Amino acid sequence: MLRVVAKGKLKSDVNKEEYLKIARRLVAETNKEAGCIAYILHEDINDPTIVTMIEEWVDEEALNKHNASEHVRNLVPGLREMRESTEINLYREV
Repeated sequence: MLRVVAKGKLKSDVNKEEYLKIARRLVAETNKEAGCIAYILHEDINDPTIVTMIEEWVDEEALNKHNASEHVRNLVPGLREMRESTEINLYREV
């Protein structure tokens, strides 16, 4: 199993509700994917401009298929434009 923690800091002029609307579409489509165990959007308790996707995948192949999926190609670039920074960490259970 793999876990991905994708943390983003929104730009100060971004309409957060618009960001969340797109992100929730991504969540809904991703949770339908084979190999997706969990794909959940979180908001930082201390800084609501930080949003984090915590993902669980059965294996690296499933994650690679996700990253190449149509909904990722269509939605993620728009989300990236609304963030001032992004940090993505990949974890394997030991």
